[in-house]
Amino acid sequence: MEAAGHSDDGTGNGKLAAGRESKGRMANLLLRKSLDTIRGEAAETGEHTLRRTLGATNLITLGIGAIIGTGVFVLTGLVASGNSGPAVVFTFIIAAVCCVFAGLCYAEFAAMIPVAGSAYTYGYATLGEIFAWIIGWDLVLEYAFGAATVCSGWSGYVLSLGQDFGIRLPPALAGVPGSTFVLFQGHWEYLGRVAAKLHELGIDPATLPQKHGVFNLVAFLGIMFATTVLIVGIRESANFNSVIVIIKVAVLLVFIGVGGYTLLHHPEMRAANWHPFVPPNLGHFGQFGWSGVCRGAAVIFFAYIGFDAVSTAAQESKNPKKDMPIGILGSLAICTVLYILVGLVLTGLVNYKFLNVPDSLAVGMERTGFRWGSLMVKVGALGGLTSTMIVMLLGQSRVFFSMSKDGLLPKMFSAIHPKFRTPWISSLTVGLVVATFASLIPLTKLGDMTSIGTLLAFIIVSAGVWVLRVRQPDLPRPFRAPWMPVTPILGIVFALLMMCSLPRETWLRLVIWLVAGLVIYFSYSRKHSKVQAAAERSAT
Repeated sequence: MEAAGHSDDGTGNGKLAAGRESKGRMANLLLRKSLDTIRGEAAETGEHTLRRTLGATNLITLGIGAIIGTGVFVLTGLVASGNSGPAVVFTFIIAAVCCVFAGLCYAEFAAMIPVAGSAYTYGYATLGEIFAWIIGWDLVLEYAFGAATVCSGWSGYVLSLGQDFGIRLPPALAGVPGSTFVLFQGHWEYLGRVAAKLHELGIDPATLPQKHGVFNLVAFLGIMFATTVLIVGIRESANFNSVIVIIKVAVLLVFIGVGGYTLLHHPEMRAANWHPFVPPNLGHFGQFGWSGVCRGAAVIFFAYIGFDAVSTAAQESKNPKKDMPIGILGSLAICTVLYILVGLVLTGLVNYKFLNVPDSLAVGMERTGFRWGSLMVKVGALGGLTSTMIVMLLGQSRVFFSMSKDGLLPKMFSAIHPKFRTPWISSLTVGLVVATFASLIPLTKLGDMTSIGTLLAFIIVSAGVWVLRVRQPDLPRPFRAPWMPVTPILGIVFALLMMCSLPRETWLRLVIWLVAGLVIYFSYSRKHSKVQAAAERSAT
């Protein structure tokens, strides 16, 4: 029986033809989107295009808005309590070093290819369509799960602040499935929030009545609020974000100042809580010791992903060639210094064993004795996490917008609202999905998935800069990453090392996620790809 479309005359010509077609199909998977086409899209104007309204200051605050969020307000305590102890300071430094190399690569691409797709577009221009799809699908992990992670921590601060004013939700609507609440002093309290107090009072939590969360209503409503802000407009979102950034940086500085003053006048507190600075390993990789520092760096890495979210706003930047590198690298440098100081102060104020709470900075401020400080931290954290949610959702909706423009996703995701000039269907869809994630999935699992997705994106971007330098060394580059090819190589190596320190189940979830993405690519995206269609037209 003859294979369809390939007759064999006995000389093997049919097999050769089939082989050539197979190679052709494989080559089509590596089709690249030309830089001229990308630049042409970036130069488009009119009511169906994104509005260029962001300057260098907006971009820096956009980056800080994404970076200073869950990482410092929530994950600092979780990583200290479960992975590294007071050595959470080292986890911030290791993660920052990795980000420096990846950030330089992002800055080169963002200045050269100023469009909304970030790493997805960079991969399309350098490595080919299949890699672009993988990284675009992977960015859903980074931004969607990232926004859900942020909102999970945000809801913890909302609930804690509400309790200060006597406002409480039923446990079923105050936590994700599996979260435990105990009846303490006449109120249902999140177990992690009161664990340290119960320990001090000698109360076994198992002796108290317990209930479990079912659906985190606060997290769901928080994401939908941020989605509404994004749909209204990028300029309004950026201005709203800039105000909140000023507030939350001020809150962190007050926390560092008040906490540092307390530690300076109570040396016995810091001596007890900082010793041992690197707690001994508990017999499992990633639970204290230096393996815990390494795993903690991979988890806390989530705290830095905001700088690459800046690159998704390149098509809305007034002068991307100049401003994008400033926004990416400036926000990264400012936040690294703040993170290290906050980690030191927090673990000095509170023993790391009792930091497994979603509002760890508020717990730390309570130990200073300044009640107004705890209230201020909660309000600042709410504002800070709100701006982070907005930037994460901004990044995800812009990636969907770019993939839809290329035909890899349905056309509706690139629809621009006629009044607000924003990709409103993309924003609304992303918001609904992310709100569901935030309401049903535990915080630690969300954080791990976000970190592994981000690290994979960093590897592809670093590789893309290197490949393009080799293929097209004479391309005009407004910003050039230094120390080639050392910078991208180190970016790849550091990202791989941190990925390898994440739990096995996180890798399994990543593989399942990527396989699901490839099914979508081969069943829909490849057939509707504009680059594939253009290649077929030129071949006929």
